Amino acid sequence: MTASPIFGTWSNYRPHKEPLVCSIIMNLLANIYYAYAYLPRTNNKFHVLISRVLVGFGAGNVAVVRSYVAGATSLKERTGAMANMSACQALGFILGPALQACLSFIGEHGVTVKVIDLQLNMYTAPALLATVFCFINIVLVVFVLRPHHVDEDGRVQAINYTSEDGEDVVEEGERTIDHVAVLTSNALFFIVMFIFAVFETIITPLSMDMYAWTRTEAVLYNGIIICCIGLESILVFIVVKVASARYGDRPVMLAGLTIILCGFFILLPWGNHYPKIQWADLQNRSLVGELTKASNHSVEPTGCPYEQTWCQYTPSIHLAQFISSNILIGVGYPACNVMSYTLYSKILGPIPQGVYMGWLTASGSGARTVAPVFVSQVYTILGPRWAFSLICGMVVGAIILLSCCYHRLVTFSVRHRRTV
Repeated sequence: MTASPIFGTWSNYRPHKEPLVCSIIMNLLANIYYAYAYLPRTNNKFHVLISRVLVGFGAGNVAVVRSYVAGATSLKERTGAMANMSACQALGFILGPALQACLSFIGEHGVTVKVIDLQLNMYTAPALLATVFCFINIVLVVFVLRPHHVDEDGRVQAINYTSEDGEDVVEEGERTIDHVAVLTSNALFFIVMFIFAVFETIITPLSMDMYAWTRTEAVLYNGIIICCIGLESILVFIVVKVASARYGDRPVMLAGLTIILCGFFILLPWGNHYPKIQWADLQNRSLVGELTKASNHSVEPTGCPYEQTWCQYTPSIHLAQFISSNILIGVGYPACNVMSYTLYSKILGPIPQGVYMGWLTASGSGARTVAPVFVSQVYTILGPRWAFSLICGMVVGAIILLSCCYHRLVTFSVRHRRTV
């Protein structure tokens, strides 16, 4: 959230290679730092935390990547290029956990490479693999990536980062940008990212509460579900390119929000069947006796925790509801996601977009930061009925916002009545 505007501003004044290489090197060193976090005799958790913070800071280069793609594509190519980039990102989300699972055969103890004092195990191996990928990315950026800038019609343009009198070239373009459309796009992107972050966070506790799954079962089944959603999103990205070319970006985004609304509406509890409560099978005993038995029992307690009082009066969510909702959200989210920054880049027009893309990325990161707090407070205390009702309200608000600003969310050239 902090790094994206910084790297975005950097890319406006200097070649895109510089912030990209710097951020990737930061990721590379952070992963090496993580692999050696076990060496200090004290404060190991602190070192792990610092290494993850550095990885997160390096990940701010996504704003630079989107800015580069926006500047290197014409309006006709923009949606397809953004969709391809999102598909690659989704593929990474699928292959990442899969590669980590493949490396788990090394075990917790693994082997020790005494020459470099490295303990190679199931925890450090993924970080070292990420280091290899970072090195490959650096080579590709340095030797393959070329500065490329075209106008909205696809004509190659000269790349100037500052004007002759030393002033920023963005200054003139900023006078003509529709800032209402920019703020609306940021708000819509925040809502889309917040909704999916809530979904990612809530899926595990929800399944454990409603279906009495153990932690192991919840991780396994939900991992399979997330992988299937990732594969589904790749297909959606392909469809989005065709639909956007035929119907336009705004209708596709509106359709995506409507599908997300249906997905969360389906999750609202109904019926007369209630979830299993963890102490429901311990009858004719005091609450203290139940807690003592549960704490001394070797079997992991399953069901909805008694501390969550809503479990006693809120109907359970049927498995068919759960799966149907996952399918719908898996269709709506990727469509809204790719349309958000595709439309955003078209609204900004021909100016260097690093700073603005940085703020868009920061708004998405902020949404992913707030979402777990929402889950811990609203879902845990009030239950799924309140949580999903509020989410539905947010989606309706996003649909109303999109409808009200529909006429302003147009490409830069259309707004200034130029022929594209």
